[in-house]
Amino acid sequence: MSVWASWGLPADEVHVWYVPLDAIPHPAARAAYIGILDSVERARHQSFVFERNKHEYLVAHGLVRTTLSHYTGAAPGDWEFETSAQGRPEVRAPALDPPLRFSLSHTEGLVAAAFTLARSVGVDVECVQRRETPARVAEHSFSPAEVHSLRTLPPSEQRRRFFEIWTLKEAYIKARGMGLSLPLDKFSFDLDGSRIRISIDPLLEDDPEDWQFFLNKPTPVHQLALAVRRGDTGESKVRLASALL
Repeated sequence: MSVWASWGLPADEVHVWYVPLDAIPHPAARAAYIGILDSVERARHQSFVFERNKHEYLVAHGLVRTTLSHYTGAAPGDWEFETSAQGRPEVRAPALDPPLRFSLSHTEGLVAAAFTLARSVGVDVECVQRRETPARVAEHSFSPAEVHSLRTLPPSEQRRRFFEIWTLKEAYIKARGMGLSLPLDKFSFDLDGSRIRISIDPLLEDDPEDWQFFLNKPTPVHQLALAVRRGDTGESKVRLASALL
């Protein structure tokens, strides 16, 4: 099956779709999407104790399935997924040529998913109203250079910078498909120039020039970050939009 359908996805583009959860009432989401989940997803959905978590999970997986279908023409319920050797979720069926890759993230109040052709991609969203103390978390999870850059900012700007770095780190490890086996303090982001740059410990066996990064605030209280591996055509065009499922 080729990737064509009603929404085009050029090889040099990354599409990021996000959904504010308050835009989709719980009953409407359940009626629309519970039937397109597979048995594993339905069991996971039912395992959540709180309705808020059930709603978040259902909208997230509904977004992935319906968006994949818009790109390909396959039915939303026909998608089968598997986990790659690196732990990254991948499309198993229907077979796609070229392969369509995706990354999914959800947090309090927001769901986001990124889609590319053949390139490794990772997306992360976080609610900036969370109660973490940025300096304390940074000391345990950031590189020394990132901690220093955070401390040099005025207190009023530290929280913003913390969530920018945190979401970039999460997006990168998702794109690598290695989860928390990738030490967060072994790679470092520099946000002080016109372009987001990453430095990577040689032990992680990766080339910083292979990566492109993107930051956005889809809502006043949410931070989004994207990591995508550069292809033969160089940098990708990033297109971000709100999705009404």
